[in-house]
Amino acid sequence: MDISADKIKELRQKTGAGVMDCKKALTDAAGDFNKACDMLTERGLAIAKKKSERTAEQGLIECYVHTGNHLGVMLEINCETDFVARTQDFKDLAHNIALQISAMSPLYVSKDNIPEGDTADPAAVCLLQQPYIKDPSKTIQDIITETIAKTGENIKIRRFVRFELGY
Repeated sequence: MDISADKIKELRQKTGAGVMDCKKALTDAAGDFNKACDMLTERGLAIAKKKSERTAEQGLIECYVHTGNHLGVMLEINCETDFVARTQDFKDLAHNIALQISAMSPLYVSKDNIPEGDTADPAAVCLLQQPYIKDPSKTIQDIITETIAKTGENIKIRRFVRFELGY
């Protein structure tokens, strides 16, 4: 089956996968765009799962101060190498997560951080389980997993703090 360059480009823009991966997914899916997207997502999850055990000690501190200077966020996000920490994909991820924290006020990074006996809904209070504000069909964990698939490195959110005047 002949796959057009436009279809490959469109799939690459949507998923962030490499050109050859997109071409292979479209070929395997017999040209079905949605099926190819699903295949690339599954491959990305498999890659992220393999990398989740690797140590992530590099990274960056992202600071975001909302207009009016009444709200601010500091986020520590880690990856395996400083090379990846300097990439635009990683910087964009850090910034988008800082925006998420400012908008949604999570209390914990993950379910593992919820104190015993706390009955709060993890989807509301845990950053990784929250729906992503720019695409509610995905969670924060999903966008981290997508970036892991793009960069080829493990990524972890170590900690964050959210400051708001008067609270």
